[in-house]
Amino acid sequence: MKTVLKEFLAYLRLNRNASAHTIRAYESDISQYLILVGKLTDRWVSELTPADLQPDTVRAHIAELGRADEARSSVARKVSALRTFVRYLRREGHLEHDPTSLTVAPRREQTLPAHLSEVEMERLLEQPDATQPLGRRDRAILELFYASGLRLSELESLDIDSLDLRARMVRVMGKGRKERIVPFNQAAERAIREWLKDRAAMTLGRGPTTDTRGRRVHGEPLFVNHRGTRLTGRSVDRLLRKYVAQFTPQRGISPHALRHSFATHLLQRGADLRTIQELLGHSQVSTTQRYTHVNAAQLIDVYRKAHPRSGRQS
Repeated sequence: MKTVLKEFLAYLRLNRNASAHTIRAYESDISQYLILVGKLTDRWVSELTPADLQPDTVRAHIAELGRADEARSSVARKVSALRTFVRYLRREGHLEHDPTSLTVAPRREQTLPAHLSEVEMERLLEQPDATQPLGRRDRAILELFYASGLRLSELESLDIDSLDLRARMVRVMGKGRKERIVPFNQAAERAIREWLKDRAAMTLGRGPTTDTRGRRVHGEPLFVNHRGTRLTGRSVDRLLRKYVAQFTPQRGISPHALRHSFATHLLQRGADLRTIQELLGHSQVSTTQRYTHVNAAQLIDVYRKAHPRSGRQS
């Protein structure tokens, strides 16, 4: 099974252009199931074969996830990953039956991600210490996040040559290796220009750019740490939560929440869903509809202004 799983992950990377993040998620989700199958059959995972994947082990896996208090969205994702793996096994002739055919995944919770209001976003952008190089870097990160709605993985992987500061555009590689061009505003441009001066001084004489393991990498990362290496997504998440905690006790504010704030504020100011879909890099507009929301007060206000009989007594 380990060999087959490696072949499946290679298929995702080469045939479906899956990102490294997506591949890691598939590997983790499927490995978790295989470990359970090994326990149930009293065998090592390396000893398992596709024939060991049976409906009862799939049901046991879902039950185990439930006992572990996994979120319904996580369980649904793991079941989806397993189904994709099973389809691959059947297509490649490794498996004749479908052990997931009778599996019912839990319905995903329709919850809205945490987000910040426009006033709160202004306060967040003021938190970094602009008198310090790393403070100016953090300001550039927050400005670009809010100006463009990038995913954390997209911002983390940005190189200097991904930017066109004069045109205020950034080229990003999104999910499924799909490239898109996203605009940003003057505030983000100014913050990035200031950071680039600090970045040049910070990386002066450091030689080729390396990753966290000291390996040479291609491209010059836009955002680096104090050692001159590419800033990781975990570090970005940590610094964002630190700045949020400085002015509000609200929990759940992550880089994803800034992306949601970006989309929400655009929608509230009149942008249409189709435009927001393109900016966010969603393949389906239904994803954008779940991603954005309009508060009840705004709905009522729009209704009263737009409906011809809203101001009349019935």
